[in-house]
Amino acid sequence: MTVRKSLSILTLMALLAIMAACGAGQTSAPAAQPTQAAAAKPAAATQAPAPTQAPAATQAPAAKATEAPKATEAPKATEAAKAPAGPAKLTDNKIVIAVLNDQSQIYADLSGKNSEKAVQMAIDDFTAKYGANALGGPISVISADHQNKPDLANSKAQEFYDRNQADVILDVPTSSAALAVAGVAKEKKKLYINIGAATTDLTGVQCNKYTFHYAYDTWMLANGTGTEVTKQGGKNWYIFYPNYAFGQDMDKSFSKAIEANGGKVLARDASPFPNPSGDFSSFLLKVPAAKPDILGIMHAGGDLVNVVKQFNEFKLRDQNIKPAIGLLFDTDIAALGPDAFAGVLYTTAWNWNMDKEARDWSDKFQKVTNTRPTFAHAGNYSAAMQYLEAVRRAGSDDADAVVKALEGYKFNDFMMRNASIRAEDHQVIHDAYLAQVRPKSEVKEDFDFSKILSTIPADKAFRPVSEALAAGCKM
Repeated sequence: MTVRKSLSILTLMALLAIMAACGAGQTSAPAAQPTQAAAAKPAAATQAPAPTQAPAATQAPAAKATEAPKATEAPKATEAAKAPAGPAKLTDNKIVIAVLNDQSQIYADLSGKNSEKAVQMAIDDFTAKYGANALGGPISVISADHQNKPDLANSKAQEFYDRNQADVILDVPTSSAALAVAGVAKEKKKLYINIGAATTDLTGVQCNKYTFHYAYDTWMLANGTGTEVTKQGGKNWYIFYPNYAFGQDMDKSFSKAIEANGGKVLARDASPFPNPSGDFSSFLLKVPAAKPDILGIMHAGGDLVNVVKQFNEFKLRDQNIKPAIGLLFDTDIAALGPDAFAGVLYTTAWNWNMDKEARDWSDKFQKVTNTRPTFAHAGNYSAAMQYLEAVRRAGSDDADAVVKALEGYKFNDFMMRNASIRAEDHQVIHDAYLAQVRPKSEVKEDFDFSKILSTIPADKAFRPVSEALAAGCKM
């Protein structure tokens, strides 16, 4: 009996131990699940910060961020979901950004070598934001001078893509050069984001899957300046333009805007491009005979400076002819002084001192370059940053994957407000601004030459998609 009782007791104790172990397993598993979920959430948030935030070095204060209207904020939850968990898969273990522009001639000041420095700033800020190996390899910038020659731009672009393994080419002012590079990008199936050229053909008849038009175009300039000046009474125009793709497109775009607002183009004339002599006197002396209200000057950079200088020397204002300038940069105003341009209305993609966010970035740029930025400099920084963010979202530097990450994307930064990248024609639309040049007596700070009169909303600033498609854009 004693042995049987002992066995029974041992058996009972074993059964109780088994039941207790099973019960403990049932209650502990649910308790572990919330802990796992809570641990996963912070990891996801760390891995995928909202891609539209300014880099840590350039972010506005927190109070500034809360002041931004909610309607203009990019869809952060969607963006976070698109971002990969780790470094991108790079095809050649590195990212190379190439800047191709005029570094020695009439557009060197408005873009040039300082655009390369702006891109390096973007790389530095991206690295500070995500870490040195965020994309799985080093990021570098290279540059070259195309001297405003389409054939040289073509050969440099091929060299960048083939020999230097450039992942993207940025900038490329001079519309004829820009179109040449677009052709190379299409052939090589490599990314190209144009900032410096204005021709609408980049999003029209010569659009392609790998080319994006970033900061401005002739339609934007004409829609702002041509419309406003005509509405203010400048009904009769004489258009003077450089005879190459940019000038021809400016003539076409401004003529449409002027006529749409009740104005008339009385005459037009084209000067050679390039014009090494800088002498436009023979063209300007013909203007008074047409008796226009407005001389629409469609030149840019150094050519614009020379035209305005000679316009003033011939005292055309005294003959009741007012200048309207199609494309104006602060570097142009600095060359002659604000009084040479005082009162001129113009349309711009951005102004370095238009608000605190723009000013903060401009202060950083000045420390690097010892000058204030134009919108071309700001545009190169912004485009470089958006390219790197797109690589991060795509998880790859494969051109097709990056194109997909860019198309339809919405963002805001220190330069581009209410921006979105149209998939249909690869036009980057954003707010534009109507500005006016101050007289010297009102300039309180060097380079603060202009005041913003009004904002042209993004959906009004650029031509509708239907017009781009009608112009021949087929992706």
